[in-house]
Amino acid sequence: MEVKEILSHVDHTELKAYATWEQIKKLCEESLKYGTASVCVPPSYIKRIHDEFNGKVNICTVIGFPLGYQVTSAKVEEARAAIADGASEIDTVINIGDVKDKRYDEVEKELLAIREATKGKILKVIIETCYLTEEEKIKMCEIVTRVKADYIKTSTGFGTAGATIDDIKIFKEHIGPDVKMKAAGGIRTREDMEAYLALGVDRLGCSAAMKLVEE
Repeated sequence: MEVKEILSHVDHTELKAYATWEQIKKLCEESLKYGTASVCVPPSYIKRIHDEFNGKVNICTVIGFPLGYQVTSAKVEEARAAIADGASEIDTVINIGDVKDKRYDEVEKELLAIREATKGKILKVIIETCYLTEEEKIKMCEIVTRVKADYIKTSTGFGTAGATIDDIKIFKEHIGPDVKMKAAGGIRTREDMEAYLALGVDRLGCSAAMKLVEE
């Protein structure tokens, strides 16, 4: 697989708490130069990116990040503010505690509210697979499909583990035909990226994409 094709599936990511404007600006310049799918950045940088690059950078951001236990109204407001600032894609973390408590109706209700707030934009739902049982992962595939999210995403990259091939296989079997897959967390080599794309993953969340260019 050509490097250019791989990069076209990458959400070029910098979400560390100590990310500086210079690092974020470099991320955006690399995205424009090499054609990544988007940049995935902290919400506080969205407007600055939008203004600096005149709307030319496709901006993805995260809400309810990284733990997912914010109240629904806070997540909805985060999503609205991010879109108002210039974000085109929203990656939201589910309420993992509600999943563990089997309060699936509440999980679905929250995601429906976020879906409504992000109408017309791409919504990716991070289920943080490292904390879930197989049964819970399957249940989330069903919920993500019902709320009509655009993507189901494995991980925040801040949990105890990231994406795995086994989790992508579970997704592939249980999501609806209109839901795409994003693998994130621990994806560091070209071999990793190609393996996920070969399984039908549409987006890769990683901060190591430029290693492909260097190589």
